[in-house]
Amino acid sequence: MKTIELIAEAVALPVEERARVVENLLSSLNPPDQAVDAAWASVARRRLDDLRSGRVEAIPGEVVFERIRQRYSK
Repeated sequence: MKTIELIAEAVALPVEERARVVENLLSSLNPPDQAVDAAWASVARRRLDDLRSGRVEAIPGEVVFERIRQRYSK
């Protein structure tokens, strides 16, 4: 099967199946690393614990984006 035909067939798939195809293709280019995934999961758990305990305070996304716009509009 030619690449153009393969792409046309993939584009015709339902969105959920296309997403699965894309995920698998990207994973084949950059295989998951369990050690890296575990490290990120640890960071995520720690940050969630920090939020839940009150050690840190969340900043609403609108505020963050406004600060970014102000910083780079100068």
